[in-house]
Amino acid sequence: MARQLHAPRKAPPPGLVPLITWFEALAPAARAQGGMLVHAANAAADLLASQQEIVPLHADLHHENVLDFGERGWLAIDPKWVIGDRAFEYTILFCDPDLGLPHLTIARRPEIFARRLAVVSEAANLEVRRLLLWILAWAGLSAVWQISDNLDPGIELQVAAMALAALKA
Repeated sequence: MARQLHAPRKAPPPGLVPLITWFEALAPAARAQGGMLVHAANAAADLLASQQEIVPLHADLHHENVLDFGERGWLAIDPKWVIGDRAFEYTILFCDPDLGLPHLTIARRPEIFARRLAVVSEAANLEVRRLLLWILAWAGLSAVWQISDNLDPGIELQVAAMALAALKA
C-alpha cells in the first residue's frame, strides 16, 4: 500500500502539511520533560534537516487504516495529508496495534520489534539506522501527543527505548 501511495506523480496534492510542521511540539516538550523525549527530539531535528525522498505521506498507515474494498482492492483510509521523508511512513507500524489495543503488548516485545525492523527495512528498501531514527522520533512525538491528551505515553516510550537501544547496539 505504501508503494502505491508513494508512486511518482506530476505534483503533490495541494495543502499537504510539511513533516517538519507535524514535529513542532516535540522539541519544546523534550526541553520541558527531558528523558526519552530528548533523544527523540534530537533524532527528529537531524532527520528533518536531512529528509530524503520527499513524497506525500498518509502518515497514519497501519492495520486499521488499510481496508479491502472488494473490486476496488485494498485502499488506505483516514490520511493525514502530510508531505515529507518516505521513511517516516513506516514508523506507525512499530507502535501499532498496541496503541489501539494496549492489552496486546505486540509492539513492546523486543523480538517482534526486531523482526518488524528487518521485514520493513527490506520490504521498503530503507536503511535500518535511518528507519530506527525515524521510529525514535515518531514514538517521541506520539508520546507528546498522548501526554497533551492526558493519556499514558507508555507504549510510545517503550518503542522509543527499543529503537534507541537498537541504535546503540
